[in-house]
Amino acid sequence: MSRAERIVAEFSCAIDELLPGGWPGTLGVAVSGGSDSTALLLLLHQRAGARGCRLRAVSVDHGLRPEAAAEIGGVARLCRELGVGHDTLRWRAGAGGGNLQDRARRARYRLIADWARERDVGAVALGHTLDDQAETVLMRLARGAGVDGLSAMAPQRRAHGVRWLRPLLGLRRAGLRAWLESRGVGWSEDPSNADMRFARVRMRRALAELAPLGISPEGLAATAARMVQTRAALERQTQEAARALARVRAGAVFLDSAALEALPDEIRRRLLGHALRWVSGADYPPRQRSLDALEAALRDRVRHTLHGCLMLPGRVRHVLSREAAALRALRSRPGEVWDGRWRVIAPPDAAGDPVLEVRLLGEGGLAFCPRWRATGLPRPVLAASPAVWRGAELVAAPLAGAGNGFRAEALRDEAHFVASVLSH
Repeated sequence: MSRAERIVAEFSCAIDELLPGGWPGTLGVAVSGGSDSTALLLLLHQRAGARGCRLRAVSVDHGLRPEAAAEIGGVARLCRELGVGHDTLRWRAGAGGGNLQDRARRARYRLIADWARERDVGAVALGHTLDDQAETVLMRLARGAGVDGLSAMAPQRRAHGVRWLRPLLGLRRAGLRAWLESRGVGWSEDPSNADMRFARVRMRRALAELAPLGISPEGLAATAARMVQTRAALERQTQEAARALARVRAGAVFLDSAALEALPDEIRRRLLGHALRWVSGADYPPRQRSLDALEAALRDRVRHTLHGCLMLPGRVRHVLSREAAALRALRSRPGEVWDGRWRVIAPPDAAGDPVLEVRLLGEGGLAFCPRWRATGLPRPVLAASPAVWRGAELVAAPLAGAGNGFRAEALRDEAHFVASVLSH
């Protein structure tokens, strides 16, 4: 078997393993124009046709480099030659602090996820290779990462309501480039891939220096694979703990105080991190230092805010609620999603009223709910709940005993809290 045939065979096995239930009607592929994603596009084009699957490509122009438009134009031309549909999405950085590269990456995933849902794309394939995996492991080693960090990139996962596939994680970049060259297909070179200001580029150079010591991309990728198994075992233990000691009411998580304290440290931290992510709707749990501060507050029985959440400690139970201050700017209409967790349904006589608005109940609104104590829910939990307003007038507070015909529908329940402990 030639090198080119081996690449096709290995890829075919990898993508079929990621789609054991069969290929979707439409499979998306993210293509930047670089060698990895270009090879992925061609390999998928060969395989998808044999599986009766329609392929559709998508590219994101982040507006950070003037060359990007021409590179995406090259992708569009290649797609036309292959008979593959192609769409270009655009993002502009705008105002915002922090790491621009990280902001661009997060925006890229959200844009592609929206695109996939709109076009009924069953899954989206990404062009990360074994080299990318090794660089990720090395970067996370440098940051002192634990099991989750060292498990690096998963072959598949669910995020933003979309299934993401990485069928190239077992293949080297050099082999893919040789395969493209054998087919007479070129690719774009992003100059940032040689810019030593970026940590990933420095790690790429470091890998070459580490090779004589026996530290290879294949070895680092194998370490990531073992960490995936370890992480899965820890998540299963955390899920059992969640099932045993956590209850969900009004969007808040109630934790048995004594049972939580009795958990092994690693499982307790994982459960707290998951609860914070679940209540806040954040993409990631807080960093370890922040979790340490939360645990210290629980030991001292002191209220603590973190990750857009409020922890109310108690001798019998701890309550993790959404923090009201994080919700003050949120606005929606009855029937729309509020805070990613609630949908307030209006009665027939109020449906379609253009003046009504769903906003935070808050302490001020709670003052107009004389029966809130009968709910048995802590005051801060209710203060962070959705309410219906007509200007400054409170119309309804469904969770605080003042529904007035309106009801609050939870989009995620206790079963979801427990099930979502596991990585997808």
